[in-house]
Amino acid sequence: MDAPEGQSLSVGFDGIAGLLAPITIVCGHYGVGKTSLSVSLAIDAARAGWDVVLSDMDVVNPYFRSSDYKAVLEGAGVRLIEPVYARSNVDGPSITNETAGAIEWASRDAGEAGKPRLLIIDAGGDDSGATVLGRFSAAIEAAGYGMLYVVNRQRGFEHTPEEAAAFLREIEEASHLSATAVVGNTHLKSDTTLDTIAEGIPFAQSCADAVGLPLLFATMPKGLDQGIADRETARIRQMLDGVPLYGMGLYVLAPWE
Repeated sequence: MDAPEGQSLSVGFDGIAGLLAPITIVCGHYGVGKTSLSVSLAIDAARAGWDVVLSDMDVVNPYFRSSDYKAVLEGAGVRLIEPVYARSNVDGPSITNETAGAIEWASRDAGEAGKPRLLIIDAGGDDSGATVLGRFSAAIEAAGYGMLYVVNRQRGFEHTPEEAAAFLREIEEASHLSATAVVGNTHLKSDTTLDTIAEGIPFAQSCADAVGLPLLFATMPKGLDQGIADRETARIRQMLDGVPLYGMGLYVLAPWE
């Protein structure tokens, strides 16, 4: 995916849309940015004319849940499936059966309007969270899916590719599903720089190599590559070696931001 000098380094949703399965599961350790990626993909897909459902299956982490962004998601045309008691003071959310219907819906061809369908499942951030996903594993397996394992060089839970690989195996065992690709999502939220992105690409590729999966794409905050020198874009393109760099919208904020 080479681009001429002077053009943007990142691609929009159209640059990665063909890489996504109609049922796309986003999984990974706490803090790697699963919810940020899920929300951005859902909003971008809906704005591109897709019929999109986002199922918030994270019933473990109370701080970063897709359900917290219901207004912006529904404003973009995304249908959100929330856990029971989401966004309440009841510390015990659970999953409804709406997701089962959404799995069947996503497995069918586009409707009368001809819109491509996309179901994004924002899975929990450890093997306990992945156990919830396992409840639907048979239906997901039958329908066909992609499961993206998100890694982030700037999060301390996975210091090495080997640790990332071990954690993925725990998620796969708990969910009864197998990851299909790795996504590099290295960032430092508002402090992210091009150097942050550059540092994360080799780590993501090493993680992909460690688990025997392709690096599907990497991410960067949308607009970070505006006005940068051609030599910088050339340097990062060389590191990417044809892997797309998705310009991700930043909708998810920490409670203290």
